[in-house]
Amino acid sequence: MSKKIIITGTSRGIGFELVKLFSKAGHEVLALSRNETPIQNLKLNNVTSLPFDLSDTKAYKKVEEFIKNHWQSVDILINNAGTLLNKPFSETTIQDFETVYKTNVYGVAELTRITLPFMKNESHVVNISSMGGVQGSMKFAGLAAYSSSKAVVITLTELLAEEYKDSGISFNVLALGAVQTEMLEEAFPGYKASTSALEMANYIFDFALTGQKYYNGKLLQVSNSTP
Repeated sequence: MSKKIIITGTSRGIGFELVKLFSKAGHEVLALSRNETPIQNLKLNNVTSLPFDLSDTKAYKKVEEFIKNHWQSVDILINNAGTLLNKPFSETTIQDFETVYKTNVYGVAELTRITLPFMKNESHVVNISSMGGVQGSMKFAGLAAYSSSKAVVITLTELLAEEYKDSGISFNVLALGAVQTEMLEEAFPGYKASTSALEMANYIFDFALTGQKYYNGKLLQVSNSTP
């Protein structure tokens, strides 16, 4: 049965691959990204691509209007978009923290907030975090803003699962290890991850469709490295 799915950060990497997977499987997709052109160029069936900046408060109204006018309901929200900053802490300003948190935390919270009224029993919110945000995991210098923002996403997910536990809507968070994406290459030039964007997208695709049957308020560590 076809589902209505919203995905953020769809111009490249994991989000780009997810849109293709869901479209191929016959689902309806609203693809949100600052650059909507890469998805539009694919001319995929059942896919609407809107320009969307998580740090722009006006952009959320457009999403809300689209759902009201075209869908009336949402089955799955995948908060995939993120900003990665690799910078020594001594040089990381309050503006840097604001920029990262606006996308990685405030954006996730606000898009979830405006989408929830359209969700129903068995709907699924999937937040994409990072192993760097997991307490006790290996940490890397230069990622104070990024990894701390991803830790917030984990706790936010747990809080929402508790607050909406009687609604039938599930909230889960995937902490990803290193994935070979353009974002990773920009932050860590030359680093080669063992997992491709398509491989990770395949995992998220399956989890988004079925994970709510088994999990709610859970953090799953999607990483083949230790600790």
